[in-house]
Amino acid sequence: MNLKITHFVIFTTFGFVTACSTPPKKISKIETKQISISNDLEKNDAVESYIKPYRQRINLIMDSALTNTPKKITADDGEYNTSEGNLLADLLYTQANPIFKSIYKKEIDFVLINHGGIRSIISKGNVTTRNAYQIMPFENSIVVAELTGKSIQELVSFLIKSKTAHPISGAQIILNKDDSLASFKIQNKNFDSKKTYYVATHNYLASGGDNMVFFKDAITIIPLDYKFRNAIIDYFEKVDTLYATVDNRFYKKL
Repeated sequence: MNLKITHFVIFTTFGFVTACSTPPKKISKIETKQISISNDLEKNDAVESYIKPYRQRINLIMDSALTNTPKKITADDGEYNTSEGNLLADLLYTQANPIFKSIYKKEIDFVLINHGGIRSIISKGNVTTRNAYQIMPFENSIVVAELTGKSIQELVSFLIKSKTAHPISGAQIILNKDDSLASFKIQNKNFDSKKTYYVATHNYLASGGDNMVFFKDAITIIPLDYKFRNAIIDYFEKVDTLYATVDNRFYKKL
């Protein structure tokens, strides 16, 4: 008798729970609307009031002087190298090499970045954090590519054929009048095709961006977990004045 009552209670309870359960809801229709963000949008006073103190704080940080320069620094004042390109390549080496050395006990041999990645000049006068964002608006991170001698030869060939002032630091390329290679040195030593070299760049180029496909053949790509823009800001903060010129790191004989 007790067994039958127990079964009845279980069955009744199960039936009650099943009867009271709500069927799952299903999405029957999805609607979308594209809203263009432009000056035509009306301002919302409540939103403006809320974000005002944050905007003021950000503008204060962005427009505070980090350093200064006695003259305009630009990426179009040279044929094979430029003042701004040289500055950025040199500061990348300065900021990245100590990190690379401390972790991997090795030195960066030279730096290569792309001319097209420089998006703004540095005007005469105070240089700010905002200038750094204007120069480098991308979230590119510094990496070090270990390249064979063959890949380095392809790199140099690319630079010669591109006829573009892609910034380098730590290396020197000299061309003959007919654009053939006259001399190639890394850290003031003649290039050795049997060696491997550590080339600092950023992740976009290391993936073959800007037609720099030779990076795809790297033995290894070593990330430094350091944004290129942050390296620019850190360098600006630690120097009193920016000096940059066109020099002889890449040129053609007359």
